[in-house]
Amino acid sequence: MRPSLTPGEPLRFDSFMELALYGEPDGFYASGRGAGRRTGDFLTSVEVGPLFGRLVARLADRCWEELGRPVDFMLVDAGAGSGTLARSVLAARPACSGVLRYLLVERSAALRRAHEELREHPPGPCRRLESLDDLPDAPVAGLIIANELLDNLPCRLLERTTDGWAEVYVRTASADTLAEELRPLSAGEQAVADALAHEAPVGGRIPLAEGAVEWVGRALALLRRGSLVVIDYTDSSASLAARPSWEWVRTYRSGVRGHDPLRDVGAADITVEVPFDQVRAVHPGAEVCDQASFLRSLSIEEMVAEGRAVWHERAAIGDLGALEARSRVHEAEALCDPGGLGAFTVAVWNR
Repeated sequence: MRPSLTPGEPLRFDSFMELALYGEPDGFYASGRGAGRRTGDFLTSVEVGPLFGRLVARLADRCWEELGRPVDFMLVDAGAGSGTLARSVLAARPACSGVLRYLLVERSAALRRAHEELREHPPGPCRRLESLDDLPDAPVAGLIIANELLDNLPCRLLERTTDGWAEVYVRTASADTLAEELRPLSAGEQAVADALAHEAPVGGRIPLAEGAVEWVGRALALLRRGSLVVIDYTDSSASLAARPSWEWVRTYRSGVRGHDPLRDVGAADITVEVPFDQVRAVHPGAEVCDQASFLRSLSIEEMVAEGRAVWHERAAIGDLGALEARSRVHEAEALCDPGGLGAFTVAVWNR
């Protein structure tokens, strides 16, 4: 059963996206779907293998050292899913593990159920392992990381028409189909859209990433000392307006990419490329680079070299350690691929 719209009551696109992804009980994430190598609908850097988690563990240690090795250090894993990143980070046994409070933040109650086993049987030491449905209320000293979270936060969708900017709504067209409906924007919002993409052609679209802007603001407000790291695929509003919207409004189901968010509602992920100029305009000061450069700054090449050495030493044994070491080469290639994950944007705000 898919989430359903009430006939005759069109929803703004962000409200539709909210319902399709998080509406209980049949929204995509609400029903427990998401990333995964075997049964998931898509892969992120986390699911490529344990190497990404090892690098995040190294990032946590670097942050802990820069803060003077505090006795209470928190790693907030935002958009934690079923806990795959936590497993890799803890298994890497970072130096800060003795003082580490690892907080998994996952909105989906179905996905959070997987955290129970992780908390009962963690793969490595940490002082506390907790699970919440939202960011904590108390100030954070440590590291907040959000890997491919912002693209799943509901956003508005605008289109330039011959009469100016209009907003995309979604309505029920029949018992089995949904359709778009355009409604004119107010004069004030017309001006906002023009400022973001004043050269947009007729038919050009842009997202208004109010959810992403709000989330980054909440995370920064919580961060007393440490770093907020956001990793996602991004573009500018002006560039998005010049591209066909089917390129940057995407769906994923059973590992297959689609282009129509009004199909397979609740059974397919909906992601929208993040207009990062909108985030930076409200929250300046981030250090920005691509993922490949960021992972090199964490010495991914050194880890790959170590993996090769372990494989050559233990290949005849063929144990799990040897196999993991061998896989690092292929994982690093995927994580740093300039035509894929390596081109993702990494933004770091330091406090």
